[in-house]
Amino acid sequence: MKTFSWKSLFVSLLLAFGAGVATCVVWRAGLIDSLQAGFVVNVSHGEAPLQTPQTWLGLLLIVGVSLSSGFLVSRAGARSSFWILGMGFLSTAAASLLASRYLKVDIVFAPMAIGSISAVFVVQLYRLWLIDSLLTNRVNETSARTDIVEPGLSQGRLGSGLKLLQTILPLEEAVLFQPNEFGKLVPVARVRRSPNGTLQSERNKVWRRLVNLCDQAVQANEIVLSAAGEIDSFETVAMPVQHESHVVGAMLLRLREPFDQSDRRLLAAVGGQLARNLQREEARKKRLNGNLPALVSARTSGHRLHAFDYLSGVITEQRFGAQVLAEAPDAYALAYLDGTIAYLNKSMLAAAKLDHDEAQSIDLFVLLDQFKSGVFDEPAIAVRRVLQSGQPYERELAFSDRNQTLELRISLTNEATARNGNGNGKSSGNGNGSHESGPLCFAIRVRDVTRLKEYDQMKSDMISLMSHELRTPLTSINGFAELLAIDEGIPEESREFLQIISNESQRMSRMIDTFLSVTQLERADKKEVVHVPVRLDELVRETISTMQPVAKKKRIRLVDQATGTIPPVAADKSLITQALMKLLDNAIRYSPERTTVTVSTVLEAECVRVIVEDRGYGVPAESIDRIWEKFYRVVRDGQEKDEESTGLGLAFVKEVVEQHGGSVSVESEVGRGSKFSFALPRL
Repeated sequence: MKTFSWKSLFVSLLLAFGAGVATCVVWRAGLIDSLQAGFVVNVSHGEAPLQTPQTWLGLLLIVGVSLSSGFLVSRAGARSSFWILGMGFLSTAAASLLASRYLKVDIVFAPMAIGSISAVFVVQLYRLWLIDSLLTNRVNETSARTDIVEPGLSQGRLGSGLKLLQTILPLEEAVLFQPNEFGKLVPVARVRRSPNGTLQSERNKVWRRLVNLCDQAVQANEIVLSAAGEIDSFETVAMPVQHESHVVGAMLLRLREPFDQSDRRLLAAVGGQLARNLQREEARKKRLNGNLPALVSARTSGHRLHAFDYLSGVITEQRFGAQVLAEAPDAYALAYLDGTIAYLNKSMLAAAKLDHDEAQSIDLFVLLDQFKSGVFDEPAIAVRRVLQSGQPYERELAFSDRNQTLELRISLTNEATARNGNGNGKSSGNGNGSHESGPLCFAIRVRDVTRLKEYDQMKSDMISLMSHELRTPLTSINGFAELLAIDEGIPEESREFLQIISNESQRMSRMIDTFLSVTQLERADKKEVVHVPVRLDELVRETISTMQPVAKKKRIRLVDQATGTIPPVAADKSLITQALMKLLDNAIRYSPERTTVTVSTVLEAECVRVIVEDRGYGVPAESIDRIWEKFYRVVRDGQEKDEESTGLGLAFVKEVVEQHGGSVSVESEVGRGSKFSFALPRL
């Protein structure tokens, strides 16, 4: 962990200087004279006494050595500095002995050594404090990121776990205990079958015996049973609540029926979840602070332990996702952003035709190479596109050699960080209380859609059959019925039968049209729209020309109202033409004879709008919001629903326009006409 900064270097040198100055004071006070004598050779009687450096020089040496030692430890660390300082200590000690023996000079080795050791100690202690503070901050940050439960919600989760047990077990009462700061078990959650008639006071004798039973369970770290009649009329079960062998509380269950030993596994699973909830609540109450390092503060160490327990529980719960993917029928793989494979489920191994040993040594690109096909021959390009755009890459891969079609999806998984009342007054940009951080990993999904493709082919064959094989005989039946009806020699009774034949054949034809429209509508969002530049004013003129015969048959005039130069839009011309034709068909069908239907193309700020306005019957206010729904048909006053309408035209228009990123709207007044319009983004 990198802890060096210019500020930390300055503080380290300041501490080393302080250690040197303190050593100078001790030296000048004569408190280390006996120690100093151990590193010099005593002079014999009659010889000149040892010479010591001048006071200012001695002080300078002590402070200089202290600063040098502190600087070395601050930059290189205690372990890397050990050999340098150790060799310096030994060589200086030898020099002190030799200088005192032959030169009769005391180089004040002992004060320098003490100053150096003191500087190393205080600087290393400061470095440990820095690392401890960084660790505390990281634990706090990680806890804050993983603490996605709102304050107070953990208490609800505790009660929810007990209610789950109450639902599946014959419980009279369930109590969850947690030790307080003195180690005494206190209740933190409780559910009862009936609010009345249960224990009300903690001083109650029965209550104390129940708590003692929980104490026994915690101490023995196993389930303790008390048969009905020993404490009260209920059979009592006390069990420790633990996560990863760490007991965090106890659970008391009072049963109306004998305890079933097969429920032990159930209780262990629910107890583990309750233990994680307790750890979460405890960690939230005891936030870490960096005032004192953990190595000298039991309180900080205890709080950090709670935080690590909480993080351990969160990691355990986050593993649930991988377990769920293991049971998924689709093939899933997760890969880190460096291409390393993080997870493969069994379905992915089967789809990629890999065994477990091979999967241990592959990376993302080797995995994707297993799915190369005609439309997916460069996995690296697909991965780059996903990283550049952040949008998923999806392709259908056809493998004719094994008659299989796979759907491949490569996407990035992003972490959503919740901001739950942090008090900073800031809000996220999306307005929902969260924001997205950077990408976490790649998610690869492979789905076998061979059977779905077969079903789609069967549907297409059925549609083809209804479009051609059924329409042809119906057309013949209807045509010949009309020809026979023209013959004036046919009796009136037979002419009535011919009219029935004609009407029913036409009704059958409308039923087929309804079915085809539904199919077309359902497949519209699956169809790949080809966006090309389209001028809507020109498309309007072409469509009006096509619909003129239908309008003239009902004596309705179609008018193209030009509004100047209109820029193009990006659209599928065929689909937009069909949508406009359906709007015109509706306007013609529901307008009285000798009226006008006006079609205008208008340029708006960021879009081009096409408006179809008629002078027809109008749409009642209560139907305005529903006319875009499938199969909805408007009922006019005094009339039944139009049997010729399928109720799919406007739904199809809305589907097509929204598929192009546009919008639809309607304005209508009963008896005065309607104004239907759609808008598409301009280029």
